[in-house]
Amino acid sequence: MTHKIAVLPGDGTGPEVVAEGIKVLNAIAGPAGLKFEFIHYDLGGERYKRTGEILPDSVLKELRGFRSIYLGAIGHPDVKPGILEKGLLLRLRFELDQYINLRPVILYPGVYTPLRDKGPEDINFVVVRENTEGLYAGAGGVLKYGTPDEVAVQESINTRKGVDRCLKYAFELTRKRNKNKKLTLVGKTNVLTFAFDLWERAFHAMAQSYPDIATDYAHVDATCMWMVKNPEWFDVLVTDNMFGDIITDLGAMIQGGMGIAAGGNINPEGVSMFEPIGGSAPKYTGKNIINPLAAIAAAQMLLDHLGEVKAAAAIEEAIKTVCAKHLKSLQAGKMGYSTSEVGDLVAQYAIDNLK
Repeated sequence: MTHKIAVLPGDGTGPEVVAEGIKVLNAIAGPAGLKFEFIHYDLGGERYKRTGEILPDSVLKELRGFRSIYLGAIGHPDVKPGILEKGLLLRLRFELDQYINLRPVILYPGVYTPLRDKGPEDINFVVVRENTEGLYAGAGGVLKYGTPDEVAVQESINTRKGVDRCLKYAFELTRKRNKNKKLTLVGKTNVLTFAFDLWERAFHAMAQSYPDIATDYAHVDATCMWMVKNPEWFDVLVTDNMFGDIITDLGAMIQGGMGIAAGGNINPEGVSMFEPIGGSAPKYTGKNIINPLAAIAAAQMLLDHLGEVKAAAAIEEAIKTVCAKHLKSLQAGKMGYSTSEVGDLVAQYAIDNLK
């Protein structure tokens, strides 16, 4: 079987890290008995500067024909913040109905965490974030703009359908992980009484169909505290769009920083997109010093989503080995290896893991 993958290298160092991810996928293709076909799309800041286009309808139509999209990074220093993010990233999420944002928070061996006395055995959980509703749905407006009487309203949209499908994905993932088999709903039921009353009722109703899954609830502010103090308490967390956006950035920091964090924007029935969480880092462009591990981890998530579990596990173990045995740091220019050399190391270990 040939897996056709749409590639959006994007801006800044995006093309460099995506190249390393593709290198690893191509390296394991033979040993894993897989075939890949990569179709590249010129989307991002340079195209916008050149043509004024962000995501043409014709390109969006083509992307609907894939199961997976591999994204590098979006963000250009010459383009006003928000233009590319809304016009490309958010539009893809909404148009392709990628209603799950999946963020593993894993501390790899040898990686520094700012949490004292915590190690890889303590930091290993997943955040399931609803990805198409909430405050990011764009509902609201402005009255009397630019005057002393200006009013700005941003509404959080939560539908039972949207909540239920997110919860179902989280329950199924908790069962599949088979770790602590505990799912934590993160919200703010004491203040956001309308939205999170819906989430809480739906959560408890669905839990009846998963008697093997332990369930609990935590306010989002308490969750932030416990992620720092006792991250080992968590297995899978599920939450809305805004709270998920916040706690996943905290998760990235406790797992070693943006250079190791990867995520997926998932439509289980359609097209899903996988990406490194860090930005385009334009100041490092072309220097061959940026850390590619987050992008390689995104490629590993993509493989797992496609059902290639053995190949995905080989890459994940390779990432762990490189972190434990080779890298001096995850920071750009301080790894002890170039971007391409890190890709080479992961590729070789992944091949060895498949033998």
